[in-house]
Order: sequence, then C-alpha cells, then structure tokens
Amino acid sequence: VGLLGLPNAGKSTLIRAVSSARPKVADYPFTTLHPHLGVVRVGPDRSFVIADVPGLIEGAAVGAGLGHQFLRHLARTRLLLHVVDLVPLDPVADPVHDARAIVAELKKYDEALYRKPRWLVLNKTDLLPPGESDAAAARLLKALRWRRRSFCISALSGAGCSELARAIMTHLESTRTGQAL
Repeated sequence: VGLLGLPNAGKSTLIRAVSSARPKVADYPFTTLHPHLGVVRVGPDRSFVIADVPGLIEGAAVGAGLGHQFLRHLARTRLLLHVVDLVPLDPVADPVHDARAIVAELKKYDEALYRKPRWLVLNKTDLLPPGESDAAAARLLKALRWRRRSFCISALSGAGCSELARAIMTHLESTRTGQAL
C-alpha cells in the first residue's frame, strides 16, 4: 500500500499510527526525504506493508522534487491511499485543487499508476470542532466528485486508523482471490 499526497498531509503520522515504523514527523514541508516502510498487523497472520514516500508536488511527473524517484515506488503498490489535509494550516491552501494536482501528476507520469485502485484519506479531523468533520469531508468529496472509498481519520490521535487498516486488509485479501472491492 502506498501513501501519496502533498508535503505535510500527514502521511508519516499515518504510517506511525498504523505500524511500528517511526519516520520523522515535523510541522514543516519535506520532513520525509526518503521512503519508509512499515508493517501493519491487523490480526494473527494478517498484515501488509505500507510505504510512506516523500510528499509530491506539482511537476513531480517531470521530475520536480525528485518526483520520478518517488512515483516509481508507488508503481509497485497494489493500493494507493491519497492522504489529503482536511484542515490545511495555510489559509490560502485549497484541498480540492491540491488533491486534483496530485491526481494529475499520477496521470502524467504513468497511466497504469493513475488507474491503480486509490482511496481518499481525509486527515486531521482532530483540528475541527466536534461534529464538523463529517460536513467538511462531505463538502470536499462533493467538490472532487469522489465516488470511490474514502475515510476520515486523525492520524495524530489514531481516530479512524484501525478501521482504515482493516478495510485495507480486506481489500488486499479480496484482490488476491479476484473479488476486488
């Protein structure tokens, strides 16, 4: 499973929340400089590997920010988790534009990577007042016209992370048997 998203979307925090991997986490862009792997254990004899790659930026498909190197890692995965910061700290940030920019980079780089199963993971719900995360997620999903699987999580607090891990495991097991979800 590969994590993709902009710098500071919470990819490293997510891999720390679901595995024993301990990549550096900080509140500045490009904290992750090299891919990190973690093993997610969902139960006895049920586990998968998750890859945290450095954040992608616009232009990654043509090599910006070492984009080719990181996109190549994602090409080896069976499922992509597109981590989106639901509550960006930058007041001019636009999560919808940012999510579309990442998808455009996938398509420019490799059609097969673009067509790979991809789920949307809306992160940092803990930064919203109680009860507002569902409405914020619904607005974002509607703006993106997203019809595939999506999850709202807080990688920092762990909220929603075990449900996400179980859904991933179920998906991976079903694809092994040809019953993709």
